[in-house]
Amino acid sequence: MTDLMETVVENREMVQPNHANTLDVAHGGNVMKWMDEVGAMSAMRFSGEMCVTARVDQMNFERPIPVGDTAYITAYVYDAGTSSVKVRLLTEREDLRTRERERTTESHFVYVAIDEDNTPTTVPELTVSTEDGERLRQTALEDEL
Repeated sequence: MTDLMETVVENREMVQPNHANTLDVAHGGNVMKWMDEVGAMSAMRFSGEMCVTARVDQMNFERPIPVGDTAYITAYVYDAGTSSVKVRLLTEREDLRTRERERTTESHFVYVAIDEDNTPTTVPELTVSTEDGERLRQTALEDEL
């Protein structure tokens, strides 16, 4: 069994001009790619197996991330099936100089754990042993799209 808090992965990506669209903000495809990578890390941390993306629920782009700011991405596993892993992903725009953050993008991804033959394999049971973990899980379940 793996505890929810052990699956939390946070990462930053500096938005550079090559990540931007014509409006000088992060291209949505880049944000989605970064989220997918961090989500897969969380799913693999949970399952102990390689994981592949099976589904991306609705992506909500609430505000842009300007060039020069960072995309601060947080992911955690909030539910699991036999071989599937549900991960909540939240991206915030962060100004490193002021440390100001604003939510920019949110989604839920589903990954499938695979074995050496690229065949779906079982995942452990998810446990939640802290109040913070229970709060995160409830938030994800309530926000599930």
